[in-house]
Amino acid sequence: MASEAEKTFKKFAAFEDSSSNGTEINNKNFSKLCKDCGIMDGKTVTPTDVDAAFNKVKGKNAGSITFQQFSEAMKELAQKQFKEKSPDEGLQDIYKLMEGKSPAPNSCRKQQQWVQWNHLTDTSEYTGSHKERFGESGKRIAGWEEMTDNSGCVMYKSAGNYDKKN
Repeated sequence: MASEAEKTFKKFAAFEDSSSNGTEINNKNFSKLCKDCGIMDGKTVTPTDVDAAFNKVKGKNAGSITFQQFSEAMKELAQKQFKEKSPDEGLQDIYKLMEGKSPAPNSCRKQQQWVQWNHLTDTSEYTGSHKERFGESGKRIAGWEEMTDNSGCVMYKSAGNYDKKN
């Protein structure tokens, strides 16, 4: 079973980390592994527990842990998740949770980018001179380019209106 867990460990260790060769996992990917595999449930095992387990087993100045250290951290989490079992039995149950799992894509970031894109391209929210370029349908008004006078430093809709008062 440890070999299946090690395969999962390597997949998560290399996830979105081009410098990783899969032998060590950083804290971010360790947390992702715990979340994606169902080890961290937010009640019995919280994000704080996951961070504490990671920091307990890593070296003083290290930013990542090996599979051996990972197993020690999983034993810590197993004691929280499976209180009624011995640490080794709990570790085996955690390894069962990890079997065949791969990192899920970070759809949250893509969703956020999509929301930002929609906000920036929503012509109904435009104001001022930008609003005048688009009709009610949100499409560019034909001939708007000819409505401007580019003869000076500042562009005006029609020449000679700068000094006039309404």
